[in-house]
Amino acid sequence: MINVKPKCESHVQQGEVFRDIYMIGDVTEEQGILEVGRISFPYVMVLTQECDLEEDFRLRSTNSAETKLDKLLLSVLVAPLYNADHLKKGTHLSELDINGDSIDSKRWNHVTNNVMPRFHYLEFPKITKLIPLVIDFKHYFSVNIEYLKRVREERYITTVAELFRERISQRFANYLSRIGLPDANKKKPLPNK
Repeated sequence: MINVKPKCESHVQQGEVFRDIYMIGDVTEEQGILEVGRISFPYVMVLTQECDLEEDFRLRSTNSAETKLDKLLLSVLVAPLYNADHLKKGTHLSELDINGDSIDSKRWNHVTNNVMPRFHYLEFPKITKLIPLVIDFKHYFSVNIEYLKRVREERYITTVAELFRERISQRFANYLSRIGLPDANKKKPLPNK
């Protein structure tokens, strides 16, 4: 079980969990009409580093015309949190018409013990009223910071405590920095001469 902490009243923080956050999907334009598709995620967690979020807040709070604004954030990196039972069954993306593989009990044990690099399993304290959730590090996206600040009052749920959010951040960075190696068992096609 992870620890949570009270909401920071001043700014969006790393490790904050929100409900009903939209991701911009497909954008099309036909005869001057712009259509923007969006995908709603029941839960997301902020992954952007706390130092960047603090700096952004500090700069936005400064009213000096001399302030350099090149360090302002344009967006915040978030990752969806999936219902653990749905992920185990492979149905966590069914509303997008995507069927996943179910996870057998041996592999599920690896997920819940956070030894499978792609996933991070979270059990929240009862006070949050959150069910067990899983981050899939393969699924992440950016959200406009102004949008997140605007909906924060009504959609904020909780904040993961520092030690736990740093572990999540480290695991996310490790997953992103992995190196995909070719399968040594696959035969390479012979070049045409």
